[in-house]
Amino acid sequence: MPEVIAADGSLRNDNWAVVARPEAGESLNIPEGQPALIPVDLWLAGADHYAGRDDIGVWFDSHDEPEQLASRVHEPALIAVNFPRFVDGRGYSIARLLRERYGYSGELRAIGDVLLDQLQFMKRCGFDAFALRPDKDATKAARCLNFFSQTYQAAADTDVPLFRRRAS
Repeated sequence: MPEVIAADGSLRNDNWAVVARPEAGESLNIPEGQPALIPVDLWLAGADHYAGRDDIGVWFDSHDEPEQLASRVHEPALIAVNFPRFVDGRGYSIARLLRERYGYSGELRAIGDVLLDQLQFMKRCGFDAFALRPDKDATKAARCLNFFSQTYQAAADTDVPLFRRRAS
């Protein structure tokens, strides 16, 4: 079973299935007996059907706008953001908007082309769980999440920049 990395570097089994967007003319195929992440727009289209279910979460693709979930941000059991390629940084902005503008406080997971050297930056943007690519070693995650002992800028993980922390 794949593993998910928590923001503290610990590992746990990942029992969430990421359900791919169905092709034109096909229906959404949610696995039975397993928690599932479905595309955010499809969740919104059937939100009344999914309301109150703790086994259905949503995932954003890098081109999805987080404001579409703004009024219902606390309803999905889990929110994930897909990084289709490691050079696509739009997921960082989605995470910050979900955390800072829309007040999402649940688990925010990075999925897709997630690499070890990105973990600390993702954590600073508000991610608190990470599903690495299958070819990467998750046991190295703790070191990568805490590579820098101090950060200069304010971000989702601290709203006080270093110069103000030093002054107090």
